[in-house]
Amino acid sequence: MSPVITAKNLTMHFRRCDALRGVDLEIQPGTVFALLGENGAGKTTLIRILTGFQKPSSGTCLVSGIDPGKDPLAVRRGIGYVSDSPSLYDWMTVAQIGGFAASFYDREFLTRYEESIRRYEITPDQKIRHLSKGQRAKVALSLALAHDPALLILDEPTSGLDPKVRRSFLESMIDRAATGRTVFLSSHQINEVERVADTIAILHRGKIVLHGALAEIRQSIWQVVYDVDDPLRAVAMLPRPAEILSEETSGSQRQVFVRHLDSSMIDDLRQTAGVVNVRYRIATLEETFVACTSGEAILQESPSGESKTEVVQ
Repeated sequence: MSPVITAKNLTMHFRRCDALRGVDLEIQPGTVFALLGENGAGKTTLIRILTGFQKPSSGTCLVSGIDPGKDPLAVRRGIGYVSDSPSLYDWMTVAQIGGFAASFYDREFLTRYEESIRRYEITPDQKIRHLSKGQRAKVALSLALAHDPALLILDEPTSGLDPKVRRSFLESMIDRAATGRTVFLSSHQINEVERVADTIAILHRGKIVLHGALAEIRQSIWQVVYDVDDPLRAVAMLPRPAEILSEETSGSQRQVFVRHLDSSMIDDLRQTAGVVNVRYRIATLEETFVACTSGEAILQESPSGESKTEVVQ
């Protein structure tokens, strides 16, 4: 099947910064995709380009086969979208804003919206201006889901939701993917993402520094810690080829996060002059995120000629 979202070499240059620096991305249908990154990494800029609210400086992208730069309205009709700060008409009631939005969609929209509002225990005659932040988020989510979109794009969607509603909402995203729909989830909440995502990408300083199936990433990234007998000794961190995500030195102790580690690398490291007490274990997703966002991303070329992403301190 064709990807729901494709992006090729997307860049976005503003006067004082490069928000995106050559983003390549493919998202398959029927998956929950999570885009992780610190504040200011470029997540919202990428979403604005995908939804047609921003034209990139260069590069191309397609959303459900449509170029959002050329036909943004067609893209928006086919997706559900909730921003981190949804804009709603404050003077309307909860029921009125549902009726207003329903005029753009099919007959089932209002029925689904009303069911969602009841499920969230929001009174239809309440004014939007009188709703709490969490209630406003629930209304925005109800509006985004009421036309049952094939693609749902969410920018920090659980902000303001209480833990019970947050858990229920995230579980519903898994159910959507099981029916063939796609969820694009932008967040910096590692624990939430780990619970629901099929694939993830980590965006750092406008570049994708890690992208893949969550299950594979969980099993492929290792923390290696070892000591050297002389802190001034220059010791190779790991024999090549090794895909280094980050490396850190503190006195005589060295810490490395590496992808696709094998036992021969550990054996070689243990036999390196000056290296003592080597320990290693599978890294958590949170540790992987910190490793990928703790420095500047560069391209490392292995002896085989394959380009690999490396992040160094």
